[in-house]
Amino acid sequence: MTTARDIMTPDVTCVGEKESLGDAARKMADLRVGSLPICGEDNRLKGMVTDRDIVVKAVAAGRNPADVSAGELGTGKPVTIGADDDVAEILRTMAEHQVRRLPVIDGHQLVGIVAVADVARALPDRPVGDLIDALSE
Repeated sequence: MTTARDIMTPDVTCVGEKESLGDAARKMADLRVGSLPICGEDNRLKGMVTDRDIVVKAVAAGRNPADVSAGELGTGKPVTIGADDDVAEILRTMAEHQVRRLPVIDGHQLVGIVAVADVARALPDRPVGDLIDALSE
């Protein structure tokens, strides 16, 4: 059984909940990624922030990204997957919540991220195609 731990990208960089969106954008640029998990001072996952969030919820709204904390955008309980959950659960969760990236949690600790690309590398074409269809709706 293939699990999230088997296909995830480990060693995830977080943006702190008190760091600015400007800081988050610089980290994204340095890492060449489009999203980052938001971690609290307690080292727990508080949410996710995407480059699109920064543009739509800050820049387009006339807010200065240097003055908005990442934590302000990380509201609600983030959608996650357990490190030992299998790929069927990953596919179901991504499709149900219309997300392309899932933080991987082991207990309360963030241990990685599973992206659609990770799933595509690990699975045959058919389940991946079904996932892409579900995400595109």
